[in-house]
Formats: sequence, structure tokens, C-alpha cells
Amino acid sequence: MEMEEAEKKAPETGGTLLSSVQMARFVARGALRLDAVVPPEMNDEALRVLADGVPPVPYGTPVTRAFEPGSFARRLIELPAVAGALGSLVGPEPTVDHHAVHLREPGGGEAQPLHADAIIDVRPDAFDVQLMYYPQQVTLEMGGTLSVPGSHLRRTNESDTGRYQNLRGQDRLVCPAGTVVFLHHGLWHGGRRNDSDIRRYMFKIRFNPQVRQRLLWDTSDLHDPGVRTELDVTFPWYEQASGRLERYNRVLLWRELTGDEAFDIDHWVTRTANRPQEAAV
Repeated sequence: MEMEEAEKKAPETGGTLLSSVQMARFVARGALRLDAVVPPEMNDEALRVLADGVPPVPYGTPVTRAFEPGSFARRLIELPAVAGALGSLVGPEPTVDHHAVHLREPGGGEAQPLHADAIIDVRPDAFDVQLMYYPQQVTLEMGGTLSVPGSHLRRTNESDTGRYQNLRGQDRLVCPAGTVVFLHHGLWHGGRRNDSDIRRYMFKIRFNPQVRQRLLWDTSDLHDPGVRTELDVTFPWYEQASGRLERYNRVLLWRELTGDEAFDIDHWVTRTANRPQEAAV
């Protein structure tokens, strides 16, 4: 049924679901950024809450049991934009894999090597998402998270990505206070050294889906030309030839997310899936 994007709500959360174009952008880039979606008063509260730490929860705890109603973490993920994105990416009642408060003292810390969290996770047809919340404005000097757009479907060992440096097109996060970023579990990323005189906080939660990740978002624009445009984007670090593999793998993931086995870009997946059954005469 057709409906305006702003009117379609995520079940149980009331959040506004992502559009198909936004989902395609996530599939291509491996990240979704929501600037300044957390209100200032919550950001101020976060600096106090995160300084004290967030109590751990057992692996695999359903999200509504992991964080008590009214708690800061619960209110964070129930914000309409956050809830809608989370529901679109992993569906209702995901479980919490783990969470952590990342703190960088002024003028301290070392730049992390590029890595993908839980590098042993090579699922091609499903994914976890990691929420990263920045309660402060993050400047370049504060050493926000560095990531490599479009790297999430390139399967490598963590030690391999750790020796990569300064890839073309990499993104060093600079953002306003209250920004939330969702990452595909395979995206290459790493925290940077804090060269400012301000203590920097980041709060992360990794979510595991409990339902099949198919058509969970607002699909009213599923056939929008912007979907194909997003899925066909290239990034500066891609090689001319083997960089096509990233777009090929996006098609496979998009087919899984939509159930559309005919979707393709440049006939690549259709060609490799060709298995004629009729015997030669």
C-alpha cells in the first residue's frame, strides 16, 4: 500500500522507517549517518551518563530487556529517527551483542588500525549493525572514527586491513553533537588519536537481527531509479577491475533483502547464475 514516508512507522517503536533509496545507500556504503538527531538536553545528559559507564548486559539479550525503560540507552534507541533506522536494518526486537563506552582523553590515545568488528563474521545474506553515538561536536582534531565507504563486503583478515593506510576516499568523521551512525558489521574503520584539549566520548551498541532482513523498510519507493543509482556507486579506493566485485556483492545482498532474484546491474549476477537445464540435442 502506498503511503508517505513520514507516515510509515516502524512496528513497536513509532520511528520513521528508512526509504528504499536510503537502504540502497547503506548497502552500497556500509554506513548510515543521522546528523544531530539526538536533542541537546540528551547530549548534555550523555556526558554525565557515559562518564559513569553503562552497565553490561549478557550477550544475546533482547533489546527491550537489555536497557530498562527510561534509561538513557533505551531513550536513545527509541528516538524516532534512531528507532526507524534500527527497525529498517535489523527488524523488531534485535538482541544486543555488546555495548561499550569509548573514551579518548585530550591529547591522548593512538590511532586504531583499520579493522572490521568480529572479522570472523562472513555472512553474505545477513548482517549485524553497530550504532555509534557522538554526544559532542566532533572536530577533525578530536579524532573521530575513520571509515572506508564501501569496504564492508570486501572480505579480508583483520591483520590485512590493519596495515592499510590512507586509502583514497576514506572518511574521517566530523559531525555535530547528537549524531548517530549505523555501520554494517564488516565496514573497515578505526578510532583516531585525540589531538584536541577536549575529552571525546562515543557510545556503541552492536545489534543482532532476530528476523529475516527482508523488506523491513518503507518500500513505497522500491522501484525509484535512485535505488539503482545508489547501488552502482563507486569509491576512489576501488580498483578498476576487481572493484567491480563490490558492486556484484551489493547485487547479491540487495536480492536477499528484497527477494527480487531478477535485480541486477550490468547483467553480472545474471551471467554467473546461468545454469541451463535443457540438454543439447
